[in-house]
Amino acid sequence: MSGTLSPRHTALSLAASGLPVLPLRRGKVPFGNCTTCADNACGGRPNMKTPGPCRCPGVCHAWAAATTDPAVIISPSWAATWRRAVCVGYHPGGAGLTVVDLDNADAIAWARTTLPVTRTVPTTRGQHWIYRGAMRSVNGVRPGVDIKSTMSYARYLGPGTGHMADLPDTVRALAVKEPSPALPAPQAVTVPAGPGGAECPHRTPAYLERGIAMAVQRITGARGAIHATVYGAFLAVLSTHGRCGCLTETHVARLFTAAQAKGETLRHCTDAWTNARTTLGL
Repeated sequence: MSGTLSPRHTALSLAASGLPVLPLRRGKVPFGNCTTCADNACGGRPNMKTPGPCRCPGVCHAWAAATTDPAVIISPSWAATWRRAVCVGYHPGGAGLTVVDLDNADAIAWARTTLPVTRTVPTTRGQHWIYRGAMRSVNGVRPGVDIKSTMSYARYLGPGTGHMADLPDTVRALAVKEPSPALPAPQAVTVPAGPGGAECPHRTPAYLERGIAMAVQRITGARGAIHATVYGAFLAVLSTHGRCGCLTETHVARLFTAAQAKGETLRHCTDAWTNARTTLGL
């Protein structure tokens, strides 16, 4: 943030320029859902795929709460949140922008030799390179590089320097590469069929779908302790479905996507998955 403006005043200024904003709490993460919206009980934003139909006046559903409406930003329901906020976040995709988050010196060196020059904002450990154009958000596209655009948020750290360039195909291509080797395949152990060759009951589509959906909801509804919640959800899925061979890479990707939408990195997801498998002896 620039100058001595409070988070709320900074948010109002950014919203006036067309940038959808939301308050961030300690840890630079969004505030959790209210009790009415916990676990998506409100029926809105299932798996955080859309910004509706929930009409909660509070700061709920992470990036989906971002707004340019000054009446919402100064509303009584947001007032207590602003008093606890430590900084301002924004939804890049909502403003038609993409942030390439470079987390270390090696990532910055890669960007300087690979990407077109654009507006640059210094961060605690690296830089944000901001481009004009929205795309799918993906964490861990390469070491130290995350892409934040649609269905994601970034911390506002100032206006930056330089002219904003159009989003290059080089960045778009990072999101459509083959899955990273860091994304673990389920590697489930297939167990023999039951007497008479009966199919494993875990393979019943409705049973499996319900288990995955419950795990995704558990993650997306978490209001704190995100790391522990993700690990617990992975452990629950693997304890039920990890030995029967029914999990596919698509199922794992759904779980990882839900975790990354809550701010987890690909590395954190991979570690949680591996630790859960180790705990269960898989």
